[in-house]
Amino acid sequence: MTKYIAFLRAINVGGHVVKMGELRREFESLGLSNVETFIASGNVIFESPARSSAALERKIEAQLKKAFGYEVITFLRSVKELTELARSEAFEDPRLESGAVLYVAFHRATLSPTTRTRLKGLETEIDGFHFGDREILWVRQPQPGMPISALLVEKAIGVPSTVRNSSTVKRLVAKYC
Repeated sequence: MTKYIAFLRAINVGGHVVKMGELRREFESLGLSNVETFIASGNVIFESPARSSAALERKIEAQLKKAFGYEVITFLRSVKELTELARSEAFEDPRLESGAVLYVAFHRATLSPTTRTRLKGLETEIDGFHFGDREILWVRQPQPGMPISALLVEKAIGVPSTVRNSSTVKRLVAKYC
């Protein structure tokens, strides 16, 4: 059995309110075990014998669309993958010591060198980027009128994502990994 963390897009944002107990039941209805939710932003921890995380993502998405009536894009990471991510150099970026915040944007596939270059071209004194295997690690200095938004980043890469604060990722790793 592999322990996974599902990062769900469109849970408890944009008018899509889902109770965590309801979300747990939907995952359990798929035969997934030891299902837990972590804060109400669409983080679900579970175990599965599935060999293909891509197939499991599609299965979860189909179940959630059927249950909630809208698309819930799902990004799975094993606890091993999430632990490795939390050990990446981005989590040690010196800008974090001066009040910057690190966000993690989860994606399905490795970003192409062209996409990485495009994002690096968006860097400013306020925004900087690091890259995981299937993640963008975005360091941002808090300032009014921030020039880059999560939607702009998503548009630049051309694929859906979901974003979490690095503190959420660290708490998940501390609790489940």
